[in-house]
Amino acid sequence: QVQLVESGGGLVQAGGSLRLSCAASGRTFSSYAMGWFRQAPGKEREFVAAITRSGSNIYYADSVKGRFTISRDNAKNTVYLQMNSLKPEDTAVYYCAARAAPNYGLNHYEYAYWGQGTQVTVSS
Repeated sequence: QVQLVESGGGLVQAGGSLRLSCAASGRTFSSYAMGWFRQAPGKEREFVAAITRSGSNIYYADSVKGRFTISRDNAKNTVYLQMNSLKPEDTAVYYCAARAAPNYGLNHYEYAYWGQGTQVTVSS
């Protein structure tokens, strides 16, 4: 199995940027496709971005396209989410997730491993 720990969340003004990190330990990090999800109060957990094992393919939710960038550094066992042009509606707890498959999934139930989450709050 793999353990995931998110960091980098915080309070930021609308239009600002944050970079989230997800550090993995346990099974070889490169064996997992990785995803970012978020959940705001009163809302369902929603897909944000995903990346394949090698980092060769990515996918973004329409709501974050052009603003967020997912990347991974397998040598550092870390996946990142660079968030630019943040909006108040981006406010949520952001979760890192892993699945032991070469391809990513777009649904939360496709991921077996999850971090504890990191809070992102965007003020208006």
